[in-house]
Amino acid sequence: MTVVTASTPATPTNAAPAGGARLLAVSGQVMALNLLIAGLISMINGGRFVNTLVYSQCIGLSIWGSIQIGRRRMPIGPNGWPASWRLVALVAGGCALGYVVGVTIADAIFGHSSWRDYLRQPRHLLGDLGPTVVFCALVSGLYYLRGQARADRARVAAATHEATLARLDLLQSQLEPHMLFNTLANLRALIAADPARAQEMLDHLIAFLRATLAASRQPEHPLAAEFARIGDYLALMQVRMGERLRAHVTLAPELAALPVPPLLLQPLVENAIKHGLEPQRGPGELRVEAMRDGETLVLRVADSGRGLEAAAAARDHDPGEPGSGFGLAQVRERLHTLHGDAARFTLRPRPEGGTLAEIRLPLRQPPSA
Repeated sequence: MTVVTASTPATPTNAAPAGGARLLAVSGQVMALNLLIAGLISMINGGRFVNTLVYSQCIGLSIWGSIQIGRRRMPIGPNGWPASWRLVALVAGGCALGYVVGVTIADAIFGHSSWRDYLRQPRHLLGDLGPTVVFCALVSGLYYLRGQARADRARVAAATHEATLARLDLLQSQLEPHMLFNTLANLRALIAADPARAQEMLDHLIAFLRATLAASRQPEHPLAAEFARIGDYLALMQVRMGERLRAHVTLAPELAALPVPPLLLQPLVENAIKHGLEPQRGPGELRVEAMRDGETLVLRVADSGRGLEAAAAARDHDPGEPGSGFGLAQVRERLHTLHGDAARFTLRPRPEGGTLAEIRLPLRQPPSA
């Protein structure tokens, strides 16, 4: 008898502007570089450091602002910069415009006109503009390379994610026929012994497979759907085992919507029945439950069957005795692929007899939460 004791990366053509926090961080970096440049110029050319610092900050921030405005008006790639000739035009135009604006602002601060001096002696303009162009190209190159490295990391992460999804699909595609063959083997054994109950089991099997195979095509589904499939499977086993199977499926309402991979509990329930409860004489108890432990979702399948040691001894005595390795290995591998070391699967004896299978994985809220 089954007792349910609870209700059941794309490449952008035009990147968005950076956030406010990032703009502040980058502007702070630019100001620090301007301070360094002012120190170098003062050491080389002499003169008052304060004056050099003000001109350096005005020019540097103006160039940075000009390039930022230009980037927002150009089609740019994943690294945040335009490609080919547009990149050269952006840096050259930003450097020229920023220099003019920055010198004009600094002149206004000191009540001085650098442009009159430049008109009288144009080589002074070349002497001042030359280092500015060099520093501008170096700093722009630094930020370009940093953006390229960030884009490369994003591509690697996307490729890794796609590989993970492909691996999960492969693991799940292997698990589905395993589950189906086990169920058909149970049906075959019942046909000769009790045709009427075999017919009833076949009806349950059709309904079970229709729901299970549809759900298994999704990367995840609500925990309530996983428990519903377990309930369907236990109904099948109830036909086969009759009163020998006493199953209790418990799912708290507050956990019902949590997303989990499909067919996560199925191998554990199959293993408990096939290797724990069915081989022993007399009735046995199976409990399937979910609980929350802080930020961890705990799923347990406990049986009162013959236990791990007896099952291992039976396999040693009879090499033809079926093992439980495939389904449990799939559970471990799927959990590791999805969550790495953050998930854990254990299989251990119960003090009162039988076996306890436990899955612990990070608790994730449903997408709508």
